[in-house]
Order: sequence, then structure tokens, then C-alpha cells
Amino acid sequence: MDGFAFWALASFAAVLVGMGKGGMPVVGMLSVPVLALVPGMHPVTAAGLLLPLYVVSDMFGLYAYRHAFDRRVLAIIVPAATLGVILGYVTAEAVSEAWVTVLIGVIGVVFALNLLIRRKIVVAPAEPKIAPGVFWGAVTGFTSFVSHSGGPPYQVYTMPLGMNKAVFAGTSTIAFAYINAIKLIPYYMLGQVNLLSLEKVLVLMPIAAVSVFVGVRLVKWLPEKLFFELVTWALLLVSLKLIWDGYRGF
Repeated sequence: MDGFAFWALASFAAVLVGMGKGGMPVVGMLSVPVLALVPGMHPVTAAGLLLPLYVVSDMFGLYAYRHAFDRRVLAIIVPAATLGVILGYVTAEAVSEAWVTVLIGVIGVVFALNLLIRRKIVVAPAEPKIAPGVFWGAVTGFTSFVSHSGGPPYQVYTMPLGMNKAVFAGTSTIAFAYINAIKLIPYYMLGQVNLLSLEKVLVLMPIAAVSVFVGVRLVKWLPEKLFFELVTWALLLVSLKLIWDGYRGF
């Protein structure tokens, strides 16, 4: 974890992390694959290195969206996601990450294609229902813990609720800030967070922090319909990549 290649790719990954926490769809999920391009860097090592950076960036995202979020959605998602993370930790040795990754990819593809075929990207506001929220929230926490892929199940629940783009981005930022924070302890217990790499995180922190507010500005600038079209296409592309990653893991 040194040299020009590492710092160039790590800095770019930090920009992606920050912009993702600023509410820009998909870019945050590109950070681990980008850092994994460093010669000799395993994706699991890249994910462990970036997790503290995600948590730090979450703090700036929380500040940026402190006035834009849906309280009811968070009240449903947060406890459900907690159960999902706990389940992920308890079953860490038994669950096949490849199968989970493929399953979440398939769910995301079906949901995104349904939206694109119907062409109803922006929907009317709807009341968040508890039962679906508990289910998808638990799936979000579980898949986020197992394979860093909590985005698709979260979007399956939240996109039909008709939140405006700022509230959608803010609610997502707050929900995943919480999920990332509670993942730190079990990740450390499983040896996936290396405290020796924290000095690298300190160097990358300012880059990610500035990028958070760049992402916030872009969310404000994008038209509502275009924003949700990007979210839907991002969900489709990420889900296809998850299917491919899971297939390669068998």
C-alpha cells in the first residue's frame, strides 16, 4: 500500500466514496473495484481499507443532509438493518458470499428493468409500509455486511416511495452511515479492518470530505427525472456486475 499507483488509485477511490456519500448514485460502489486495481491488492483488503473512509465520509454526508431525510423510512430501516448485520455476523462462516451476491444482483435487475419498461421513474409519494420495510431493511443490512451490496435491496424498498431527490439522497446517506458504523466492530472482530492502514485513511480523508460536497452540489443541479433515471440505470448496472462477481466466485 505505497507508491504512485496506490496513491493515484486510492485518491480516485476517495473521490468516489465522497461523491457517493454526497448522494450521487453508483459512484461510491465503484471505489472498491478501483482500489482493487492496485497490483497485489485483493478486493477484500480494498474493502477493509475503505470502510473507515466510508465512515468518516458519512459524517460529512450527515451534515450535508441534516435537514433532508424521511424520518419514517429511517425508523423502519435502521432497526431492520441492525438485525440484518447481526445475522450476517452470526452466519459469516456458513453463508456463501457468491450466492448472496448473485441473488441480490438478480433482484436488482428485475426491479430496475420493471421501472425502465414501465417508464415510471419518478413516482407519486407513498406511505412507507412497515412489513416490506422490515424485510428489505434486514436484507439491506445482511447483504451490506456479507458482500458490501446493500444498495439494490434498499432501493427496491425506497424508490417506489416517491421521495424527492434531496430526501432520497439524504435518507440513503443517513441509513448507510448507520449501517457502516455498526459494521466496524464485527468487521474488526473478523479481521477485515486493519488498524495499521488508518494512517492511509487520514491522508485520504480530506479528499473524500471535499468530494462529499461536490456530490451534494451535483444532486442539487440534476433535474429530478434525470436523477432517478441515473439511480435506476445505476441499479441495473451494479446488479449485473453483482451477478458477474457472484458467478466468478463459485
